[in-house]
Order: sequence, then structure tokens, then C-alpha cells
Amino acid sequence: MKRIAVLLSALWLLFASMTTVAEPLDFDQVLERALDVDQRIIEREHYVVAARARKDEVSGSDDLLISLNTFVGLTPRIEGGFYGENGESCTGSCVPRDDNRDFDEVTPWFNLQLSLIKPLYTFGKIENYEKAATGNIALKQGDVAVQRGKTTLDVSKAYYGYLAARDTRKLMRDVSNRLQSATELVEGWLEEGSGDAKQSDLYALKAGHALAKGYFAKANALEKVAMTGLRTLTQWPVAESFELIERRIRPLPKPALLLPELQQQALEHRPEMKQVEAGLLARKALIEAKRSEGKPNIYAGIIAGAAFSPGRDQLDNPHVYDPFNYEAATPVLGLQWSFSYGAQPARVAQAQAELDATLSIAAFARQGIPFQVAESYYQVQGYSEMVASLEMAARESRRWMIASYADFEAGLETADKAVTALQAYVLAYSQYLQAVYEYNMQVKTLSVVSGES
Repeated sequence: MKRIAVLLSALWLLFASMTTVAEPLDFDQVLERALDVDQRIIEREHYVVAARARKDEVSGSDDLLISLNTFVGLTPRIEGGFYGENGESCTGSCVPRDDNRDFDEVTPWFNLQLSLIKPLYTFGKIENYEKAATGNIALKQGDVAVQRGKTTLDVSKAYYGYLAARDTRKLMRDVSNRLQSATELVEGWLEEGSGDAKQSDLYALKAGHALAKGYFAKANALEKVAMTGLRTLTQWPVAESFELIERRIRPLPKPALLLPELQQQALEHRPEMKQVEAGLLARKALIEAKRSEGKPNIYAGIIAGAAFSPGRDQLDNPHVYDPFNYEAATPVLGLQWSFSYGAQPARVAQAQAELDATLSIAAFARQGIPFQVAESYYQVQGYSEMVASLEMAARESRRWMIASYADFEAGLETADKAVTALQAYVLAYSQYLQAVYEYNMQVKTLSVVSGES
């Protein structure tokens, strides 16, 4: 026996060493961790980085553009001058050489082409595309804020769902224990033939006990689901324990602001409204950029080229151009213009249509967001009153249950009435827990839709 105790102690110590005990967390700590590790948020943050890089690309479009092309090829070897029979000068009737296509021997051909171009004026293309890119950054940042709000609601659902399910499980365990004790008491009375207990009382108690066990199992499953959700949202290590500070679910403080104040706050701070404003600016800038596409670009720069073939004799005549042996460089001032009569107006019309669509979304958002706030606000008010009423119902029904159960144990009350009181308590308290959960969720929802968080 002593060996078994030692072995169990060793196993317990081994298990304790494998499981790291973490500090209990409150809601803010759980939310902070979830926001830090949520891959959906991280994904959208990467899109913000990409949008910033896109803007940098547009902003750098008016910087110096360097184009370099160089290669090595082969060309026929040529010796001699411009005239036939290797004549480098002509007196009398001379015939130019005609052996251009004779291919006896090859020689390397080194070629270099270089241009340094600086845009001077683009008629608003770069400036407007830069504005559009800036608006795109704000849109992507809005996506991050929207996802943070969704993550907040996911955490709230799991957090308060876990607390409500845990309290419900404890309630059902307490009720089940009470009914089990009452059942054993009635069975004893029936066997001894004492008291006023009847067989129907025993059936009522057993039925109530079975129902309580069923609800206990359901609450236990919901508790585990919610805990799994919390671990998933926070990416909590499996080897570490996960505990919450709150020992029971309680209603959150009621929002202090009135509905008009919350609606105005939402219109000013909701990320969707900021996205709409950024989208309008970006669309307008895009239209101007598309219109500018129909105008030319003015630029200045240097264009240079050189080629060298060591196996070909060079001619220094300035009227004869030899692509295999030459050097050239010049500063340039140019105008580049590419315009399509069919496609260009269509591109502007497309950008205008997208702007009109964004305007429609903006108009809908200015109406829909205040409605969202109002919907959540009234839900908070309703559930707040419901929580207060059900709290009183739960408190009074518990008194009724305790009194009835005490009378039942004293033989002054029948089992069905004790079970009825117990059912009333279970119904009132379980609905109270559900109402607190719904109320807390609506408070968190109101916080998100009003732009508070």
C-alpha cells in the first residue's frame, strides 16, 4: 500500500511538472492576447504594408529612371575599306563593296544601350495616383480595425459563454445532488412505510433528477466548447492551464452615453466610415488620374549607346553608321504621348461609375450605422431590465425552493410541490444566466458598433 502511495505521488509530481500553471486572466487580458495573435488581423496588417509599398512605388515614379541594356553577340569579320578590293580611297570609277552577306569568319560584338530619364511634368498622373494610393492605405487600415472588432466579439462570445455555461453546470450539479438526496429519502420512507410519501413522489423526484442530469451534460459540453474557443482564439499552449479570474458571470456596467451621442460617436469613429471617406478620396483621385492618362509626359535625360566589334575595321565617315562599331550620347528633352480614342474615355467612365458606387455605399453607411447603434442600444436597455427582473425571480424562487425542500424533509410538504419549487428556481436562474450572457454580448456589440473599441 505504501508503494502504491509513493508511485501515485511520483506520477502526480510528474504530471504537475509537465503542466505549467498560468496566472488567471480577466477579459481584457484574454482580449489583448487574442488581438496580438489573431492571424486574420496579422493578414490584414500585411495588406497595409503592401499598400504603403504601392504608394512608395507611385511616389517614386517621378524619380530618375535608368534603363540599361548590354549584350555580347557575333558578327561577320570585315577588313578593308568602303570600296571593293579593300580600297580605302577612290579615284575615278569606284564600286562600293557588296560582300555584306559573305560569312567566312565571325568576331564578337559588344553592345551597350543606356538612358537616364527624368519626368518633368505628367499633367497630374503621379500626384493623383499618389492620392489614390494614400486612400488605399486608409482602406486597408480600416480592414484591420474592422477585424479587431470582429475578434473582440468572438472573444466576448467565448468568454461570457464559458462563464454562463460553467454557472449553469454548477446549478445543475447542485440541483441534481438535491434531487438525489430527496430520492434516497423518499425511497427510505417507502421501504420503512413511514411518512406520507407516495410512489408518485418518487417518480416525480426521479424524473426531475434525470432532467437535471441531462441539462448538466449539455452545460458541461457548452463549457468545454467555450473553453476550447478561448484557447483557440488566444493560441494558448495545450500544456498550460487556462483559468479566468471571474468566478461567476456578472452583468457589465451599463453604457453611460445616450443613443444620439453613441450614434454621433459611431459616425465619427467607426472604421467603416473612415473607409468610406478614404474610398471617396481615392476614387476621385483615380478619376483625375485616368483623365491625365490622355495627356502626354514631358521628360529630360541622357540617351547613350556604344558598340564594339574587334574583328571589324571601322569607318570614321560621319555619314556612315555602323551598328557594330559606334559611340553616341546626347541629352534629350522629349514628349511621350499614348492616347486611345476608344479606350481612354471608357477608363474614365469606369472610374466614375466606381465613384458613384462608393457614394451609394457612403449614403447607406450614414443611414445603416446609426440603425446598428440604435438596434444594439435598445437591446442593451431591454436585456438590462430583463436581467434585473430575472435576478429577483431567481432570488425569490431560491427562497421558495429552500423552504419547500425543508418542509419536504420534515414531512410537511409533498414531493411534487418541492419539485415544482425546484423547477421554478432552475428555470429562473438558468434564464437569468442566459440573460446576463445576452446582455453582456449586447454591451460589447454596442461598444463595437458605436466605435468605442
